[in-house]
Amino acid sequence: MNILDGVLILVIVFGLVGIGYIFIYNKMQYLKTKIEQAEGLIDEALRERYDILVRANDIIKSSLSDKKDYFKEYVELKDKQVSNFEMDRKLKEAFRVLEKLMDDYEELDKNEDLKNITKTIKETDEKIVAATSYYNRHMTELNALVRKFPSNIVGRLHGFKVSTYFDGKDMNDDIYNDFKL
Repeated sequence: MNILDGVLILVIVFGLVGIGYIFIYNKMQYLKTKIEQAEGLIDEALRERYDILVRANDIIKSSLSDKKDYFKEYVELKDKQVSNFEMDRKLKEAFRVLEKLMDDYEELDKNEDLKNITKTIKETDEKIVAATSYYNRHMTELNALVRKFPSNIVGRLHGFKVSTYFDGKDMNDDIYNDFKL
């Protein structure tokens, strides 16, 4: 075997390694893009749900004689730094309050605007559930690549790290209460 054959073998080996590197990097970027798309859908649906609940609050205030602000805590969420997951959880809680109020007050239950609001909130819930599932599925795949050899090398070189799921659960920590509701 002469030097030319050795150089040719090195070129082929480095070429294959380079192609593998590019393939893995592109796969990670693809997953990152899909995760960001899901985050955008979740953000949009949460903003829509928030705006709808603010409208519901205004309708309830004008419809009830007690003028109590049932949604003050939820309306103030906009001014606080909360994660999308926490915002989702709080807005679901607010929706349960809205449903309870509609059950408790006949005038609210008959209000067509509130009926439309509850229908729209349920539609946004479906969007969020779908986007969350999409997000978690792609996050699982990206996390697997970040952990496995040789893709973990590519991930480290480009700053990819194992991330939590949409609900904030980290399956790699020592917290056993991740599944408490």
